[in-house]
Amino acid sequence: MELFLQGLILGLSIAAPVGPIGVLCIRRTLADGRMSGLASGLGAATADAIYGCVAAFGLTFISGFMLDQKLWLGLLGGAFLCYLGVRTFFSQPAQQAALAQGQGLAGAYGSTFFLTLTNPMTILSFMAMFAGIVRGSTDYSSAAMIVLGVFAGSATWWLMLSGGVSLFRARFDLNALRWVNRISGIIIVAFGLFILIGQIGNLSN
Repeated sequence: MELFLQGLILGLSIAAPVGPIGVLCIRRTLADGRMSGLASGLGAATADAIYGCVAAFGLTFISGFMLDQKLWLGLLGGAFLCYLGVRTFFSQPAQQAALAQGQGLAGAYGSTFFLTLTNPMTILSFMAMFAGIVRGSTDYSSAAMIVLGVFAGSATWWLMLSGGVSLFRARFDLNALRWVNRISGIIIVAFGLFILIGQIGNLSN
């Protein structure tokens, strides 16, 4: 139980800072409803759990490969963020109600899963923060408890965020949602450009 709680705290601490995934979750909750925001968060939580598996089970080959390729993964993730930001900026609220079902939920889940998986800071954060916990836990059952805790912690944060934001959804009319899309799109593009500039700088060194 202690290892589960440590993983829970780790999952919460990695998910809680408001970055591009948080902005996407907030915007999708306001535009498409709580389930769309929650699906976005669960995509990120699943990617967090995968990195937890890599660190907790000591999959050095996979972790080494991801770290070796973090430059190209960062470029790919940054470019995808820019694309997502531009699409968000020009999205029309009236067209978004249908996106909350079916392929909309799958798309919300898949996009944040991909973004979290290609974020080099997520890779480095997990490797650094997991080191202290995993060092004293060598058996598979202990590692599994940590990973389960990470997923539960991350999922709990996204559930609270999407649930909290959905309480204010009724106060947003179409004009307000247009501004949510524009502001969210600008912020997401800014995150993408920041990542791209950093990775291009590393590429030139």
